Amino acid sequence: MEQAFFLILAAFAVGAALSVVVQRSPIYSAFSLIGVLVSLAALYIMLKAEFLGAIQIIVYAGAIMVLFVFVIMLLNIRKEENALDKHRYLWLLAIPFAATLIVEILYTVLKVTDIPELKDRPIIGDSQSIGYGLYTGYLMPFELTSILILLAIVGAVILARREKED
Repeated sequence: MEQAFFLILAAFAVGAALSVVVQRSPIYSAFSLIGVLVSLAALYIMLKAEFLGAIQIIVYAGAIMVLFVFVIMLLNIRKEENALDKHRYLWLLAIPFAATLIVEILYTVLKVTDIPELKDRPIIGDSQSIGYGLYTGYLMPFELTSILILLAIVGAVILARREKED
């Protein structure tokens, strides 16, 4: 049953990812990307990484995609430009890249035969293990990253004030 559910979620993720690339409208492409992110969150939950699944939904499918949709609507793209005419022979590069991708997938599928059981692996996706790792071994990089983000916010506010005053 788990394998069938995994295959359904994987097929949905691949289909939505193809839809991201194929869609001509950027807003439909963004909605397809939300489908990919939600299916990845479901896959995380299947792997017993509930915290990562929740973060995937809240941060990426929620906040980041709202920002993407806001920017797309802010740009107000009405006219679709036909960029394929400009780069008419670029599709020839797709053939060797697709062949390389197929060879890599086949190599991976044929080489990976031993899949460990979930019971033998340590628990790595719950909030307790992430918090323990974050506040013990990775405390210094975590704090430096928070200072860097704070400096970026202050810089953005200062730049926005200067443009407003001019």
